[in-house]
Amino acid sequence: MAGQDLVGQRIKAMRRQRGLSQAQLAHPELSDSYVSLIESGKRTPTPAVLELLARKLDCSLTYLVNGVTAEQMREIELGLGYARLAMENGEVVEARTRYTELLAGDGLAGLPQLRQEAEYGLALASQACGDLDAAITLLNGLRGRDDSEISPERRIDIMTQLSRCHREKGELSQAVRIVEEILCGETRPAWTDGLIRLGVQALAAYIDRGDLLRARHFSAELVAAAETLGTPLALTLAHWQAAILTSETGGDDEAAAHFERAVAIQSEYGEARRYARLRGDYAAVMLELRPAEAETWRGLLTKVEKELAESSANPMDKMRCAMGLARAELLLGSPRQAELHIRPLLSMVDGMPEDLQADAHLLAAQIYAELGRTEDSVHEVATAAELLEPLPATRYTARSWLTAAQLLESLDEHDRSVGVYQRALASVGL
Repeated sequence: MAGQDLVGQRIKAMRRQRGLSQAQLAHPELSDSYVSLIESGKRTPTPAVLELLARKLDCSLTYLVNGVTAEQMREIELGLGYARLAMENGEVVEARTRYTELLAGDGLAGLPQLRQEAEYGLALASQACGDLDAAITLLNGLRGRDDSEISPERRIDIMTQLSRCHREKGELSQAVRIVEEILCGETRPAWTDGLIRLGVQALAAYIDRGDLLRARHFSAELVAAAETLGTPLALTLAHWQAAILTSETGGDDEAAAHFERAVAIQSEYGEARRYARLRGDYAAVMLELRPAEAETWRGLLTKVEKELAESSANPMDKMRCAMGLARAELLLGSPRQAELHIRPLLSMVDGMPEDLQADAHLLAAQIYAELGRTEDSVHEVATAAELLEPLPATRYTARSWLTAAQLLESLDEHDRSVGVYQRALASVGL
């Protein structure tokens, strides 16, 4: 039903509730025929006429326009504010509950922009909770809206998150198609921060499916576009993802250079949480590429851990940092210190993405193996395998299966390791 029809219906309902005829409501400023046309949805009243009718009907302008009272509007805005805050603080289950409650009521029916915000928020919360199917359904619903309902910037955000959801599901071709639908059309749109963010999703999908040659070409294009655009966010995102790509191909000096550029930009212009996350990623990647410098990366991760604790960082950010610290301690020959980092994590992994949970259990298995606790190590590998089993085959899951197989072999669990090696090979199509 069109918005003007709803406005007309509300005016008609309020007029009848007040016991007024159309002529009485109209007199002396308007004609009764004009009021009749408004009530039937054949005329759209001007803002001045709406204010006049609201005064005559003794109701709020907000109610006539949106179907909610001023008090209800405040409650809705407060509810959205709490949901956004929960999401920012990493309380994703709470955020999902609040967005669901808002959408379940009738209050948003006449508030298309706020309803859109709630639906988008629910999609992000569902994604963060691991319910990718629900997130994809919500995002596709928003994607199908008319251009008059969705701003160009929000549409790019929707496509970015949709691509990310498909990538996290292992649907890499679909993740790429969504991006290419916008970036590879007949006319390439001018680069913006939003389009760089969208492009980063395609780049991540290229990396995940092992298409590293395409990834390198596209990464160079993104970095060049970001340099031309010159905005801090675009530069940070492009160099950050370029660092991840080059780390995959063994280019530690190139990866470090990209990370350092991103960190320098973010330190000057970015917000604290992204800055901490970026430096955490930097240290985690460099631990793999330059293990001999583990003490340096441990020092950086210790600083990041403190910054995350003092910010509104979500639990996943804190968990990744703690895992980085545990890995650094292992490399430095301190498995007991590593255990101090990993032990609390194992009690908080429930509800986290399955791949991150599996990573934590595999790290615990490595620590227990170093401590000579073979039975505990085997148990952690088995837990990780259960988590990896339903996940799609990607380079990431292949690497996790390979880690699990190598651990089992080192623990003299040769029979078990054979099957796990086979899973690792299957994950890369062999």
